Amino acid sequence: MRLAEIFERVVGPDAPIRFTAYDGSRAGDPNSDVALHVRTPVAVNYLVQSPNTVGLARAYVSGHLELEGDMYTALRRIEDFVLADGIDLSLRDVAAILRSVGWVKLVSRVAPPPQEVSRGRLTGLGWRHSKQRDAEVIHHHYDVSNAFYELVLGPSMTYTCAVFDEEDAAPDRVKRFDGALESAQFRKYELVSRKLGLEPGMRLLDVGCGWGGMVMHAAREHGVRALGVTLSKEQAEWAAKKIAQEGLSELAEVRHMDYRDVPDGSYDRISSIGLTEHVGARNLASYFSSLNDKLVPGGRLLNHCITRPRNDLPPMNTKGVINRYVFPDGELEGPGKLQTEMNDAGFEIRHQENLREHYALTLRHWGANLDRHWDEAVAEVGEGTARVWRLYMAGCVLGFERNVVQLHQILGVKLDGTEAHVPLRPWF
Repeated sequence: MRLAEIFERVVGPDAPIRFTAYDGSRAGDPNSDVALHVRTPVAVNYLVQSPNTVGLARAYVSGHLELEGDMYTALRRIEDFVLADGIDLSLRDVAAILRSVGWVKLVSRVAPPPQEVSRGRLTGLGWRHSKQRDAEVIHHHYDVSNAFYELVLGPSMTYTCAVFDEEDAAPDRVKRFDGALESAQFRKYELVSRKLGLEPGMRLLDVGCGWGGMVMHAAREHGVRALGVTLSKEQAEWAAKKIAQEGLSELAEVRHMDYRDVPDGSYDRISSIGLTEHVGARNLASYFSSLNDKLVPGGRLLNHCITRPRNDLPPMNTKGVINRYVFPDGELEGPGKLQTEMNDAGFEIRHQENLREHYALTLRHWGANLDRHWDEAVAEVGEGTARVWRLYMAGCVLGFERNVVQLHQILGVKLDGTEAHVPLRPWF
């Protein structure tokens, strides 16, 4: 049985994808604008040993499987046609396929590509979300290369969900590279600033500050004294140089340190933009309590993070592609769980909103940036890592569009006695 026949047995004869393989066989729609090409027998090893998205990811990241055409379109069709109803094979079909590919491919394990993080590698660093292990996880994802992130994120160097208006959100803006993403990232920082009510002279702490975007925005646009902290040494070094270049050193600072080591009781406002995903369910209570302790009475916290659409869903899938390749130890909670933990830590909740569609748009822009700079990205980080990013960003567009994941901003106030010190109606 040739590989094209196996493909048809697994997904049916009407797949809207061109399928080709190293054995010369073909299947699917010959006129499709997306194609799946099995380049080597190693791809078959991966797919037989892990007949799911992990097997596909391993084969693609390692270069033994090629997805041609627009990555988002390819993944959407695979999900809609191949994975939507599951793979329905009889025992006779399974036996025939295994005879064709050879039992040796099932029992002879092929090592995953080096971009995959094994649980064994992390176990040696201690309990999940210990300081040492968190530092290694952040290093794995964020210390890829500042030059690579500049190619993908664009001038704003902001690796969190942007906020689009109708004009910036127009579909044709994604590949025009005309500043729509940068405008939307400025709008996000300004929305956070307005929710926090930033005023000149205030002290802002931005935990998990990335490359210092919120810190610089608060200092430049609102005259705030802002400190950002990050576990990524490369981020801190990049941010320090950028702050100096912009002449903001008197107001803005980014330090390479754990947010848990920041002194308590001295900040008027705290922003947490994209950090909570790395905290872990067991640590949410202590996380929000520690942020509450760092605020003065009447202070505010704006928590911005990716969420699950329901509170009863598991926070992580250690066997999934995202936890293996992108965010080791990453955990996502439902918005109700986060709001409850904030409330129980002493915050009065004043506002919450879901920006799910905005993150799908943000990811489309990042994916377009990567495609435009593909050769440069490969030269900077290697083809395997660049492939991880192409796959991950396109897959996440689908995730946000189809409500597999969401993005919530939750605003909390540390009461001053019984006073919240906020206007009677939303002011942003």
